[in-house]
Amino acid sequence: MDLQLDQLRALDAVISEGTFEAAARRLSVTPSAISQRIKALEDSAGRILVQRTKPVQPTESGLTVLRLARQIQLITSDTARELGDAHQPSSRPVNIPIAVNADSLQTWVMAALGRAAKGVSYEIHREDEEHTTRLLRDGTVMAAITSTSAAVQGCTVRRLGAMRYRPVASAKFLRTWFPDGPNAKAFAQAPVILFDRKDDLQFRLVRHYTRKPLDPPRHYIPSSAGFGDAIRLGLGWGMMPDLQMRRNDTLIPLDDKVFIDVPLYWQQWKLDSPALGLVAATIAEAAAAALL
Repeated sequence: MDLQLDQLRALDAVISEGTFEAAARRLSVTPSAISQRIKALEDSAGRILVQRTKPVQPTESGLTVLRLARQIQLITSDTARELGDAHQPSSRPVNIPIAVNADSLQTWVMAALGRAAKGVSYEIHREDEEHTTRLLRDGTVMAAITSTSAAVQGCTVRRLGAMRYRPVASAKFLRTWFPDGPNAKAFAQAPVILFDRKDDLQFRLVRHYTRKPLDPPRHYIPSSAGFGDAIRLGLGWGMMPDLQMRRNDTLIPLDDKVFIDVPLYWQQWKLDSPALGLVAATIAEAAAAALL
């Protein structure tokens, strides 16, 4: 395979922006030039790399080449910065896409990224911590905060700590739905707040009290801040991280002795990249201060 840098950049831009026209604007070329580069790259690879849909989607082979394209671009950006004048910022920051679970993003990650090295731009992909590794495997992101300790192929892994979650509700909600405390009957009837349809944390807690499958009324609130607000408003009970509890919060634990610790790990591509290394160090430092 004879892979050209301009072709790899075109592939990255097309997948990131979703259309050939948007990719052309990003790279300051014509849509025809983008189309020619993608076609030449596919000819070199000997297979179709993108589906010409809206938005453009990578094929399985395209994901493999996309991962390579982003690795090469990261190394190229790092090298350009090292060769340039240390007193003159690079004309284009190093772009580092990261997958982060919503609760970490809401509570401690943003502050960490704000302290990270200048000259880096971020593309944050919000995903449940149990599913962020998928984005690492397909090359969508270079690093991820995940609950998976087993390293994704081609990645390194570092334990960050754990977030502690507790089952909480408003005082009025507890009086209405849990007058006798948490038990199987109450959990079967009380409305529950879920982040999305992949959120299993509440039902992991329920299994502490009963092995029976339950089908309570449920609200889906795909926002960390909105999730907490829904519980405070009495829409249901839910698992809240200690880090998200407000000072003098009105929420009350269903059971003071019961909680779930969710371990978090930092996984990143195995690349000798100063920019990625600095981001990883900043994340680790912030996690050490915020997590268990």
